[in-house]
Amino acid sequence: LRRHALIRKLPAVETLGSVTTICSDKTGTLTQNKMVVQRVDTLNTSIQVTGNGYEPVGEFLLDNQAITTEQYPQLEPLLLACALCNDAILQYEQGEWKILGDPTEGALIALAGKGGVDKEPLNQKYSRVDEIPFSSERKRMSVICQWDSSPDNSQPANLPAQLPYSNSKGEQPLPFGHATGTTENPQLTGYMMLTKGSPELVLEHCTSSVHNDDSAGGTLGCQPLTEEQRQQILEQNNQMAGAGLRVLGFAYKSLDSLSAPEADHESLEQGLVWLGLVGMLDAPRPEVREAVQLCRNAGIRPIMITGDHKLTARAIAQDLGIANQSDQVLTGQELQKLSQLDLEEQVDQVSIYARVAPEHKLRIVQALQGRGKFVAMTGDGVNDAPALKQADIGIAMGITGTDVSKEASDMVLLDDNFATIVAATEEGRTVYDNIRRFIRYILGSNIGEVLTIAAAPIMGLPDVPLTPLQILWMNLVTDGLPALALAVEPAEPDVMKRSPFSPRESIFARGLGSYMVRIGIVFAIFNITLMAIAYGYFPHWKTMVFTTLCIAQMGHALAVRSNKRITLELNPFSNPYLLLAVTVTTLLQLLLVYVPFLQDFFGTEPLTMMEFAVCLGFSTSLFVWVELEKLFIRWFSKGKVSG
Repeated sequence: LRRHALIRKLPAVETLGSVTTICSDKTGTLTQNKMVVQRVDTLNTSIQVTGNGYEPVGEFLLDNQAITTEQYPQLEPLLLACALCNDAILQYEQGEWKILGDPTEGALIALAGKGGVDKEPLNQKYSRVDEIPFSSERKRMSVICQWDSSPDNSQPANLPAQLPYSNSKGEQPLPFGHATGTTENPQLTGYMMLTKGSPELVLEHCTSSVHNDDSAGGTLGCQPLTEEQRQQILEQNNQMAGAGLRVLGFAYKSLDSLSAPEADHESLEQGLVWLGLVGMLDAPRPEVREAVQLCRNAGIRPIMITGDHKLTARAIAQDLGIANQSDQVLTGQELQKLSQLDLEEQVDQVSIYARVAPEHKLRIVQALQGRGKFVAMTGDGVNDAPALKQADIGIAMGITGTDVSKEASDMVLLDDNFATIVAATEEGRTVYDNIRRFIRYILGSNIGEVLTIAAAPIMGLPDVPLTPLQILWMNLVTDGLPALALAVEPAEPDVMKRSPFSPRESIFARGLGSYMVRIGIVFAIFNITLMAIAYGYFPHWKTMVFTTLCIAQMGHALAVRSNKRITLELNPFSNPYLLLAVTVTTLLQLLLVYVPFLQDFFGTEPLTMMEFAVCLGFSTSLFVWVELEKLFIRWFSKGKVSG
C-alpha cells in the first residue's frame, strides 16, 4: 500500500519479480487522463483552442487571431454536439473546475463552454429521448434529442436554433440555424441524432458535410461529401494523431420520428452529416519516462495497448521511450486478420497495439506466453477480465476499474499509474531475493548445527554438546529473530539492473543449494574444531560450543545481507531491524551464560575471559569465510570479463 499497489493474491508478490513483459493501457496509466482540447477542425478550417484543465475559459485562434463562433458558424453545431452527446458533468468546487464522469467528455464540455455553449440549459432545450451507447466494438456513441418548443423555452443568445429552411441551391436543410436566424415563431418539430467517436468509423457513416452558404445569407447548409473531402478529413485526423492528440469525429442527422425499433439502431447511424474533428491532449505522466527506462534496464519489455489512433499511440510511445519511429504498430483490424500462429511470430517485433478491442488483449497475452514470456496485463473494463485472468499477473485499475476486472486481477493499482507497476515489480524482486536470503541463512546455519551435534558421538565424546532446551533456544531465537529481520532487507542497488529470473526455476537455483551445503560444512568444521579443542583444554566446553554456534550465526546473518557486496560496503542502518535482532540476540545469549537463574534453567556455565575470547574467535571465522567468498567471486568475475 505504501507504493500504491494492492496485492490480492500473495504469490503474485514474488511472481512480479519474474515479469518479462508489461502490457499497459495508454489512457490513465501511461498518461494523466486529464484531457484538454487543443484543436478543432471543420471541413475547411483548422482552429487552435487555448485554456487550461477543465476550466471553460479560453479562446479560439485562427492564424493566431482570436475568433468567435459568430464569425465561423460551422463551429456552432460542432460545439452543440460536444455538449449534448455527453454524459459528464462539469462542476466548480473549492475554487477549481472538476469533472464528474469520463475525462474525455469533460474536455468536450469545457470546449463547448469556451464557445459560449452551456450544457445544463442546453439539456433542457434539447431533451435526450434515446441513446446508442459507446462500445469497444462500435467505437462511437449516439444520442437522439428532441427540441423543446414550449413558449417558455426561448432561444438563448449565441446558441444555434433548430430552424428548418431551404437555401438557394436546394441543399438538405440543416437543423442548426445561425444565431441571427429568425426565432419569433419557429414551430420546431422532429428529432436530431448526434454522434461522436472514432473519426474513421464516424466518417464511414457520413454522406454529407456542413458548410457555410454565403449565397443564403451566411446560413449553414449541407453538401455531399466527395472522395477528395473524405481524404482531406482523414489527413486532418492523421495530422492531429501524429501530434499525440486523441481525436474524435462528430456528425449529426435529422430524424422525423423514432419509428426505428431498438434492434435497428445501427440503421439510424447511416447518412450522417459530418461536423468536424476535435483533438485533445492527454499528456504523459512525467514519472512514466523514468519507469519505462527502469523497465528496459531490468530486462522488462513495455508494450502499449490502446484504443486510440495508431499515430496517436506512436507519438505517445515515442515520447515515453516505449518505441522508436521505425517500430511496427499493429492495429486491431490487422490483428483480427492474423491467425494465432502468425500473431506469435510478430509479437516480439510489436510494441504498440492501436484501435484494439478487449478480446484482442487476450490474444496478445496468449501469443506472448506462447513465445515463453511472463506477462503482466493491465485492464479496467468488464471485457478485460479474460485477458487479466490469462495473464501471469493481471493488474486492475483501482480508480477507473470495474469490480469484475478487480476480481479477475492479481494486483490492483490504487493510483492507476504505470510507474506503480514498475515499483511493484521492484518490490517483487526484493521479496523473492529476501526469501532466498532467509533460506540461505536458516538452512546454511542449521546444516552446520546438525553436523556439529552429530560429530560429538563419532569423536568419542561422552555427551552431546547441546541440551534439547538449548537446541530449542537456537531454533526460536538465534535462528528466528535475525531471519525475520532479513525478510525486510532493502533492495540491492542493482535489483532493477538485471534481467528477470525464470519463474519456473527452483528456489535452490543459481547456487543457493550448493551455498547451503558448502557453508553448512564450513560452519560444522569450525565448530567441530572448537569442540575438540575446548573438550581437551577447557572445563566449560559445552557452553563454549553453544555460545559459538549462537554468536557465529549473528555474523552469518550480517554477511548474507548481500550476495556481492561485503558488509563494510553496506549501510549498517539500512536495515535497523537486523541490527536490533543481532544486538538483542547476542545480549540474550550473554544473559544465558552469566545470569545464575538462567544458567540453571538452560544448563549453561559462566565462561572465563579466555574461554569467551576463544568463542569469539571461532564465531567470527564463518563471517570472514563468507566475506572472502564474495571477494573471490568478485575477483573471478572481473578476470573472466577482462579475459
